[in-house]
Amino acid sequence: MAEMQNYNDSSQPQLWLDRGIDCIVTLICWGWFLFGFILFFSWRYLVAALAAKDPELTFQRLNSRFYQIFFRIVRVAAPRQRIEIDDKVAAIRSSVIVCNHLSYLDPLLLIALFPQQRTIVKTRFFTIPIFGWIITRAGYLPATGGGPFAKLMIRQMDTMPSYLRAGGNLFVFPEGTRSRDGKLGNLHKGAFKIARLCRAPLYVLDICNTDKLFTPGKFLFNTRRENSISVKIIDCIEPDYQRNPATTAELELRVRQAYCERQK
Repeated sequence: MAEMQNYNDSSQPQLWLDRGIDCIVTLICWGWFLFGFILFFSWRYLVAALAAKDPELTFQRLNSRFYQIFFRIVRVAAPRQRIEIDDKVAAIRSSVIVCNHLSYLDPLLLIALFPQQRTIVKTRFFTIPIFGWIITRAGYLPATGGGPFAKLMIRQMDTMPSYLRAGGNLFVFPEGTRSRDGKLGNLHKGAFKIARLCRAPLYVLDICNTDKLFTPGKFLFNTRRENSISVKIIDCIEPDYQRNPATTAELELRVRQAYCERQK
């Protein structure tokens, strides 16, 4: 009992130190979203909206650059966090991408990876001042196309085939929400329908350990534990759309099989 008490007494200061460092790093990282945007990016978005030849593409590139800097800050402020990206992932173009979803960091990481990116965003985010304007001008799609968002959804879907042909990517988290246990949930069929409609390759990505850095339901980053965040391709589906196009159900089954193989 005395040895246990001594252990608890010695570990308590280290615990408080770790929590304190987590708090500082969290404030630094989230501070970038406020002060980095105001000081370095707000005027860039304004100039892009007024003068860019292709405002949507410029907004997407600004988004990518903004989150690239965010993850550089994470690397410096939390050196125990390693971020390993397969070079083949960053080279993906003109594709629909589906990915598992563990943390709020996942979409930020994919935006940072792809300079041309569209994604599906929860509808309520389009109503947030400034942020809603940015994601609208960037060409992102609302999760539901009803009501006031119907015209936006139609416009984005009408331009999706040409957007993908020009080198853009659409990434989607088909589970629609973050997994709390790492297991794959039910898959929404929207991404598979878009891939078939646009006759685009379908890449299946696997993100690992973002939830260990930023755990769902927690405010603080877990910066003091050793962690390796990775993004890998686990399947590339390129149906013969001319002679033997895959059905939506077949694409969904192939994606689910890819994740099942990954978990073995």
